[in-house]
Amino acid sequence: MKFQPLKVAAIAAATFVATPAAADETDPPKPVTVSGSVALVSDYRFRGVSQSDKEMALQGGITVTHESGAYAAVWGSSLSGWGTFGGGSIELDLVGGYKFAVGGASDIDVGVTWYSYPGGADVTDFAEPYVKLSSALGPVSGLVGVAYAPRQKALGNFSNTPQSHGQSEDNLYLWGDLGASVPNTALTLKGHVGYSDGNPGLGPNGTSIAPTGRYWDWMLGADYVIGPLTLGVAYVDTSITSAKAAYLQPNFSSTKDGSAIAGSQLVFSVSAVF
Repeated sequence: MKFQPLKVAAIAAATFVATPAAADETDPPKPVTVSGSVALVSDYRFRGVSQSDKEMALQGGITVTHESGAYAAVWGSSLSGWGTFGGGSIELDLVGGYKFAVGGASDIDVGVTWYSYPGGADVTDFAEPYVKLSSALGPVSGLVGVAYAPRQKALGNFSNTPQSHGQSEDNLYLWGDLGASVPNTALTLKGHVGYSDGNPGLGPNGTSIAPTGRYWDWMLGADYVIGPLTLGVAYVDTSITSAKAAYLQPNFSSTKDGSAIAGSQLVFSVSAVF
């Protein structure tokens, strides 16, 4: 959802574009719409942890939305470093859900994400249901979410010991997002905070596939729209200490230079929704 805010924002933007930008505002809404997104990011962060060895990643997604609020999406990103999960160089997520209004400016979104890593280790894929409540008041919008992945092998310990190989674990992720557009400008300020509670190994290969563990992640950033493009910058960090990262090396470090993949970082992005 992956630095989660970046991914979720891309899917959400692609999912809930009601009509093409070129359509006449008087045209009746279509029962089914297809939208998409593409992005280039300087570092792919999922819940504060780099999935791209702190290097650039190419991302994109396509969403089909029904007028009832039901939707299905596919989203992918390039990976590198330990993010290859034993051989796979991409992440491919399948998303399905239903979004409905619960008031004048509030919505509830219920769905499930299937995370897959084609060509990766033997057991890498896992499912994660989620519930999100979003609301807006003038230029300010907010979202709170709960994602719970039930016990699955991809979230368990993967070290090659009889005691841990094949173990199943679960993971709970709680988060909140806040955004505010600056009046009379193309600038939007954004923030995120999340908490993960799962396998204390903190993943991946050798511990578990996805960043789990018990830690906080947060982000502060801004987006600026220029024509069809959105330029973004975000400061990303986690509460994962250097000692914890060192304890988990080499599995929880950059495979290129040994630096921590959960430390603070400025992440730049260029994206477009169509």
